[in-house]
Amino acid sequence: MDNVLVGAGRSVFFFFNQPSSSNFEPITSIGRLPLGPGFSSNCFENTISNRRTPRCGHRSRYSPGRESDAGDKRIPEEEEDWVSLPSASPYQILGIDPASSSAACLRTAFRARVKKFHPDVYKGSSNPDEIILRVINAYEILSKHLQFESAERSISDPFEDPECEACDIFVNELQCVGRGCSYSCVKRAPHNFTFTLKNGTARAVSQDTLDDYKVQLAAGQCPRRCIHYVTSSQRVILQDVLERVLNNPFDMGETAFLESLISKAISVNRKYQKPKRKQKMETDYVDWS
Repeated sequence: MDNVLVGAGRSVFFFFNQPSSSNFEPITSIGRLPLGPGFSSNCFENTISNRRTPRCGHRSRYSPGRESDAGDKRIPEEEEDWVSLPSASPYQILGIDPASSSAACLRTAFRARVKKFHPDVYKGSSNPDEIILRVINAYEILSKHLQFESAERSISDPFEDPECEACDIFVNELQCVGRGCSYSCVKRAPHNFTFTLKNGTARAVSQDTLDDYKVQLAAGQCPRRCIHYVTSSQRVILQDVLERVLNNPFDMGETAFLESLISKAISVNRKYQKPKRKQKMETDYVDWS
C-alpha cells in the first residue's frame, strides 16, 4: 500500500491508492486530523451549507418583488390613510389643497374619487358604499363653503377691496359748475354726459365708453375736478349718497361722507392691480377622460 500525502492550506488528508493485490482490506472511515490554531473546524460545512441555500430566499406573498394576482388589487398606503380614518377632513377625502381649491378643481377631484372607489372598480377591504357616501358628503360641504366665500367676497366693501378696475364714470354734482363751465363735459362727450333739469349740473348718463378719448379729455379738462373713474359697485353707492345729499342739502354729515367716499375710491383705485393668473398646482387633478 502506497500512501500519498496531499496538503491544502493547513489541513492534511490521506488518499489511498488501492493496490492490485486481492488481500487488501478496505478502510471504512478516515479520521479527521487536528487543525492549526485560528482555523475553524466547521468552515467546510458552512461553505457547503451556504452554497445549498438559494440567494433569492423566500418571498412573502406581498413582497415588493412579487406581483399579486389580478383579483387582489390593493390601494396605495396614502389612500388607506384617509379611507381608514373616520376623522379625515373633506380636503383629505377629495385629495385637494385648501389653499388652491376652486370650483373646477373640486368637481375634477370629485369625479376622480368616484371613478376610483366605485363599487365595481374598487377591490380594497373597506366598504365602497361607505367610501362613496363620504366622498359625496365632502363634496357637498366644500361646495357650500366655496359658495359662502364667493358671496362674502361679493358683499365686501368696494372702497377697501375694489372688485375690478375703475372704468365707470361718476360726477360729483356738488362741485360741478354746470352750464356756465367753459370746458363743458357735455360738449366734449355728449354721448356720456348731460345736464340735469333739477340743478343744471352735469351727470353721467351712459357708461358706454365708445369714445373713451373724449371722456378722458372731458375729465382732464374739468376745472373743478369733479369727474371720477370708479368701479360699478362704488358708483352705485356714490350715486345713492349723492341723491340723499341733493334731497337734504343742509345735512353736512352726508356731504362730508360723500367727500370721504370719493377720496377713498380715488386712493384704492390707484393701488388696484389686476389679479395675476394663478399657476396650476401639482396637486390639482387632471381628468384625462
